[in-house]
Amino acid sequence: MVRKHYISALDIGTSKVIALIGEVQEDNGIHIIGIGQAPSRGLKAGMVTNIDATAQAIKQAVGEAELMADCKVGSVTTGIAGNHIRSLNSQGVVKIKDGEVTQADIDRAIETAKAVNIPPDHSILHTVVQEYIIDNQPGVREPIGMSGVRLDTRVHIITGAVTALQNIQKCITRCNLHMDQIMLQPLASGQAVLTEDEKELGVCVIDIGGGTTDIAVYTNGAIRHTAVIPVAGDLITSDLAQALRTPYSAAEYIKVHHGAAHADIAGEDMDEMVEVPSVGDRQPRQIARRSLSTVIGPRVEEILELVQHELHRSGFYEDMLTSGIVLTGGASMLAGIVDLAEDIFGLPARVGVPPEMPGVSERIRNPRNATVIGLLYAARGDAENSGEGGTPAASREHGESWFGKIKEWLRDNF
Repeated sequence: MVRKHYISALDIGTSKVIALIGEVQEDNGIHIIGIGQAPSRGLKAGMVTNIDATAQAIKQAVGEAELMADCKVGSVTTGIAGNHIRSLNSQGVVKIKDGEVTQADIDRAIETAKAVNIPPDHSILHTVVQEYIIDNQPGVREPIGMSGVRLDTRVHIITGAVTALQNIQKCITRCNLHMDQIMLQPLASGQAVLTEDEKELGVCVIDIGGGTTDIAVYTNGAIRHTAVIPVAGDLITSDLAQALRTPYSAAEYIKVHHGAAHADIAGEDMDEMVEVPSVGDRQPRQIARRSLSTVIGPRVEEILELVQHELHRSGFYEDMLTSGIVLTGGASMLAGIVDLAEDIFGLPARVGVPPEMPGVSERIRNPRNATVIGLLYAARGDAENSGEGGTPAASREHGESWFGKIKEWLRDNF
């Protein structure tokens, strides 16, 4: 009997919590067998503000996924975001010991690159290798076995607040779950919606979620910059609620089903009338869809301009992003947002949709779920690296990992 291997991912967002359970196929593909979703009321701008409320949402989402998949989840790969995230590029140089690059040489070079000053309340989440340079020969992707004297490693380091990490871990632990891996959300989104060609030519993925707008810049096939901006879709909903004098839940529904970021959209009926519920006992009103764009458009424009400012601040200008802009996240589904992005950046833009996967309906396969699908890919990669190919979640055994070392450090220092 062939043993089935399962992996699970958990996206703890500001507006919703989504859980996915996948079965790893023989060809290394993933078949989605369970999905669960719950409203999120315990986070603000990507950071946990209420542990009990967040844990309850996780339990609900995971429970729905377990019921659909008919299996028990014991561990998850999850994401993290928030204004506390910081990133920097670094490099480490070592002498190649025996004239031929070995894994030990690579490990020493990466450790040297990680010797940077970070705030005492921060911890390194990711150290992503960008490229290797052997004896001034740049652009080396696989250095093992190559001859040389000096090995130079360029890396992208991402750090996050220790307390933010602890709070996410507490929420997951309260649900009797183990956290296999924690991943920066824009990296997960990029993994789900970008092509290799886009990463090579230069691209910026902008994930506009509920509480944060996450940015990841790729050039020459490697991640070059990441950032999190605490302005996103929830502010669009708040603007609508105030401008239309309607309850927040009604404003969210109107934004999702009728919202537009641009007044002039080809093929869209912008004169369509939308019913707007009133507060209290007042009668609902009718408003033209075009009028919604006068509220939504300026806020979306502000978000995209903040992204542009962050790119310029970090030294990444439009001429470096040959492939342009890829928008994902819930707000990327607003009508006209692609046109608005192209106007602001002067670059081609598209909406990033996760690729087709077995068991994934069109309802699931949309930009709102890009992060959790990317996390599921990361869970598969983690299982491959551990030599398991994914294991049944209920009976999973956990070996030593980078995250286990972080947990030991947290226990010893806090």
